[in-house]
Amino acid sequence: MKTVNLTCVECPMGCAIEVQLDGESVVSVVGNTCPRGLAYAKNEVVCPMRVLTTTVKSTDGRMVSVKTDNPIKKSNMFSLMQVINGITVTAPVKIGDIIMKNIEGDVNLVATDCLK
Repeated sequence: MKTVNLTCVECPMGCAIEVQLDGESVVSVVGNTCPRGLAYAKNEVVCPMRVLTTTVKSTDGRMVSVKTDNPIKKSNMFSLMQVINGITVTAPVKIGDIIMKNIEGDVNLVATDCLK
């Protein structure tokens, strides 16, 4: 049996959560004060997920900020960054434009800034 201590980041309360694991299986979660904390703790110890935020180049040399529209596996971030580093966009770009569709599963890379 393994114990993992986490600080929940799902809301401002920052609950101290303790997760008991039996191999890869979550046996118990204590310390969360809401259901979001329970879900966060279970995911964080089994398969951590993150929203990836970065920039891509434009054809005129400017940078455009982008992010994934849903969390991706934390373990895949570096390989996805290699793909993203090869992307070049052309103006105009609007906030919410899909820069790359299905970058991981059904997760898209979207613009979070404008480029005129």
